[in-house]
Formats: sequence, C-alpha cells, structure tokens
Amino acid sequence: MISLLLADDHAFIRAGVEAVLANTRYRIVSTVGTGAEALAAVKALDPAICVFDVTMPDGDGVDTLRALRRAGDHRPVILLTAQIDDRRLLDALDAEVNGIVGKEGAEEILIDTLDKVMAGHKVISPELLDRARKEAERRKVPSPFAVLTPRERTIVSLVAEGHRNRDIAAALGITEGTVKVYLHALYQKLGIENRTELAVLVLRHRDEVG
Repeated sequence: MISLLLADDHAFIRAGVEAVLANTRYRIVSTVGTGAEALAAVKALDPAICVFDVTMPDGDGVDTLRALRRAGDHRPVILLTAQIDDRRLLDALDAEVNGIVGKEGAEEILIDTLDKVMAGHKVISPELLDRARKEAERRKVPSPFAVLTPRERTIVSLVAEGHRNRDIAAALGITEGTVKVYLHALYQKLGIENRTELAVLVLRHRDEVG
C-alpha cells in the first residue's frame, strides 16, 4: 500500500477522494483541513505522496508545497483545485509540483495521475503549461542594458573586467576623454552614479551584457 496525505478544507471533497481511493493501492493515512495541519502531518506520518487543495486556510496548497520544498522535502505532491490563477500556477511549477488535478472530473483521472506521479512523471495539462509560460513572460523584468548601444555594451564589459579608461580607449581606438563621455551617458541611462554601481549592476545581470 502507498501512504497518502490528503489536505482539503471541505469535508465533501475529502469524502469524495476517500471514495475514489477505496480498494486501490493508495491508503489515506490522514485527512487535514489547513496548510499548517498538512505540514505537521507530513512530519509526523511521512506519507509517500500528498494531495493538497489549492485553497485552504492557514497556508494554501501552493504555500504548503513551497514550505516543504524550502525544507528540502521533495516527496511527490499533487494539487487539487477548482481553479488556479496564473500567478499561483507559476508559483506551483516553480516549487516543483508533480501534478495538478481539477476537482471537476477528478474521480476519473485522480488514480491515473497518482500512478504516473509515483512512477516519476509530472502530470500537468498542456493548457496549464501554456498559461504558466505566458505568465513567466509577463513577469520578466527587462534588462537594464537593453537601452545601450553595442559600443556602450562593450564599454560596460570592459569596465566590469576592471579596465581603466586609458586601457578602454586604447582597446577601442578612441580618446580617454571620449571614454569619459560614454561613461557619463551610461550612468544617466542606467540611473547610476559611478563605476562601483555599474559593477554591481553587471553582477546582477551578468548574462545580459555583451
């Protein structure tokens, strides 16, 4: 038998899941109604797999999942949901959720989802993955270096490597005074004041320079 923890604050849903799993290889070791109770039950009972409702008091399903992952717990977790918004969906995927099952029609797919997840697969519909991809694109913060010209990006790279104005001028075939003009323009564009702030900015966005 495979031990399973069920967390859902609706008794009707809990009873429905228990009915679906009756006479299967899954044995519900505990049913709880809050995120805090779920975390405590995981620690006390060590279930092989967890099913969390997305909407619960005292820590919803996504927050409970994230708390487990932060603690280094990577046991399989399936989220059960009537609906999930794009923000929480992406949060769940970032927290390495193993499966997401809609409550409508769950009785038809829950056991198959559990089987696939226990076999090491992720079970998330293409529609949900597409929504998550769009949310991830929406969340993207534009690179601060996107406003720079190719020459300005080159100067940023040289400054970040520790080159002095004289060295940069020699490398680019320009005067040291021209380098200073470029740097002044760079500082204004990037909203910074000096080389140190520029170096910090480069460290934060090291893959976006060049």
